[in-house]
Amino acid sequence: MKIQLYFIGKPRDSHANALAEDFLGRAARYSPAGMREIRPDRFDPWARHPAARKVFLDPAGKPMDSAAFTAFISKAEMEGRDLVFLVGGHDGLPAGWAARADLLISLSPMTFPHELARVLLAEQIYRALATLRGHPYPR
Repeated sequence: MKIQLYFIGKPRDSHANALAEDFLGRAARYSPAGMREIRPDRFDPWARHPAARKVFLDPAGKPMDSAAFTAFISKAEMEGRDLVFLVGGHDGLPAGWAARADLLISLSPMTFPHELARVLLAEQIYRALATLRGHPYPR
């Protein structure tokens, strides 16, 4: 299983990407993981990753706690299916993308800047993989 995070737009603060990259670097010890900023008018996740499960962050998405997210990651690993995560920009997801996603998830009922959502998602991916490997990080 490979994990790819895509982010729409450039962050106002480069530290947000540094934190997200740190967590993904840790996650890459357990599963290949990467991140990239995209422009929706120049990128099609369905064409680029046709067999991957597309998971998009959306305020109206399914709320998951860390245990449920870990179970989701575990299931994807058992299926051997790549995961593509997308964090929208300041205007959210591009028109029509939410309807085509395999799963919409919400990080919280609170509203966060998309830069912070990058970090939160990357940390949860690392937390899930570390939990599944019995690493002490999640404690």
